[in-house]
Amino acid sequence: MKATEGHYPSDMFPKLAAAESTHWWFRSRNKVIIWAVQNFVKSCRDFLEIGCGTGFVLEGLSREFPSFTLSGSEYFPEGLSFAKKRVPRAQFKQLDATKMEEKEKYDCIGAFDVLEHIDDDRRVLQNIHRALRPGGYLAITVPQHRWLWSVVDEHAQHVRRYEKADLISKLRAAGFGVVFCSSFVSLLVPLMWLSRLTANKKENFDSMSEFQISGWVNKALEQVMNLELGLLKIGIRLPLGGSLLVVAVKSK
Repeated sequence: MKATEGHYPSDMFPKLAAAESTHWWFRSRNKVIIWAVQNFVKSCRDFLEIGCGTGFVLEGLSREFPSFTLSGSEYFPEGLSFAKKRVPRAQFKQLDATKMEEKEKYDCIGAFDVLEHIDDDRRVLQNIHRALRPGGYLAITVPQHRWLWSVVDEHAQHVRRYEKADLISKLRAAGFGVVFCSSFVSLLVPLMWLSRLTANKKENFDSMSEFQISGWVNKALEQVMNLELGLLKIGIRLPLGGSLLVVAVKSK
């Protein structure tokens, strides 16, 4: 199934908007993304986030990088209504990334947990490459490891989970050189695997069940992710993890 042809429930966007600012996963991913941009994107004036959803990542980038000129695109208009409220200084538009036609307009493009929803991810990477100025950067996160595939991915309308070698191969084929690559959500992989194994056995899976955790569990999981970020900051690259982060540069 092409993700852009599927129907993402419109009522998910207000639920996401309400949960993101306190949920360990979204908060921790933002910290990792911001750290990566700070350390591996050498210069940036114009930043575009593809698949910006409700604008939670863009909001974090707006606070950390006030000099950036920010833009956001999203396939689903329901998400854009929240993003515009969160980041009023950014420019937004509805966009199908497979039909993106801009040329040499941005210094950096972000796509955070977006590519896994799209059948033709190679075309999207080619479109991003064309839209970047010479020497521009791409920052992406994707779900990792096919053996972690579960009903959770199906409800999220994922087309795939990535392996590191596969993603790097696609990036190089599109004309990118890899600047940084590491897994994250690594220390929680056993818990993640068990959670998905349990989800697969449920007759009626609730797509919001991963948000329904107690406050102390949420805080504990975020503390584990803070430890992971600390490991990344001292130069440790994690080979295994539920997610993969890559920063790449337009090399040709």
